[in-house]
Amino acid sequence: MNVIEAGVQAVNDLSKPEGAAAPPRTVADVLAQSQVEAVMDELDRDLIGLAPVKTRIRDIAALLVVDKLRLNLGLQAQTPSLHMSFTGNPGTGKTTVAMRMAEILHRLGYVRKGHVVSVTRDDLVGQYIGHTAPKTKEVLKKAMGGVLFIDEAYYLYRPENERDYGQEAIEILLQVMENQRDDLVVIVAGYKDRMDTFFKSNPGLSSRIAHHLDFPDYGQGELLDIADRMLGTMNYRFGEGAREAFDSYLQRRIPLPHFANARSVRNALDRSRLRQASRLFVDRDRELTRDDLTTLMPADILASRLFSATPAPQGR
Repeated sequence: MNVIEAGVQAVNDLSKPEGAAAPPRTVADVLAQSQVEAVMDELDRDLIGLAPVKTRIRDIAALLVVDKLRLNLGLQAQTPSLHMSFTGNPGTGKTTVAMRMAEILHRLGYVRKGHVVSVTRDDLVGQYIGHTAPKTKEVLKKAMGGVLFIDEAYYLYRPENERDYGQEAIEILLQVMENQRDDLVVIVAGYKDRMDTFFKSNPGLSSRIAHHLDFPDYGQGELLDIADRMLGTMNYRFGEGAREAFDSYLQRRIPLPHFANARSVRNALDRSRLRQASRLFVDRDRELTRDDLTTLMPADILASRLFSATPAPQGR
């Protein structure tokens, strides 16, 4: 039994008006009608690891399922606060989880549309007086009925610059987060240490965030599994010895600056595909087989400058 099904063991039978469809009476009823479990299963398939994050998402879904059953019994309550904070390094799946969270909220009826509007400071803050409010309100208008995802949200607050207009955008966000919480969910994201400082400087925002999810870095084995999955979606595969070569690449790349987890894995695979294409391009008259076109060989990976005596600063 998963955490959602364990959330409610039994719910009293509801009276059913003649000719009317019965409202959901059990957790299973809600799950069947919303098909929200399919979204969470998809999240499990799409993302390697992240067990604490996935558990928290299921807990939030359980809360919303039980909340619907309470409403069906006339147990009125204020709509639960669903604004969230996602903290972690780049490439740990924050944007993907935000998209799945929006779909869960939509299927359970907590947002009307289920779309995600992803923005940064530049989308919200103007460069002169009177410019910020219209920009912020336009973004909020687009996001209504769904999820507003603000990446690197701490850049909204720049106390060292007296002429900065980020605080104006924050104040507008705070009003909407409180007054229209039943039509918009805001997710702020960024590095954990910077987000902690941001919240300390903006207690009004911190008090409106109900759910804090920390996204851990991937381990080397998880990154290798992610590489397998990425290649599969692109109709590529590792040839003999290539997976071991990529594992060796990861061992060298992870400790270097600017490593971005799954994002860096994708970039490394793209460079390997580029080397494969160059290798195949040389022999112009040879008929290329399906295996030729879909297989990465060790040489395509070992040609990285990481394997040279003096690796590049960016670890390519």
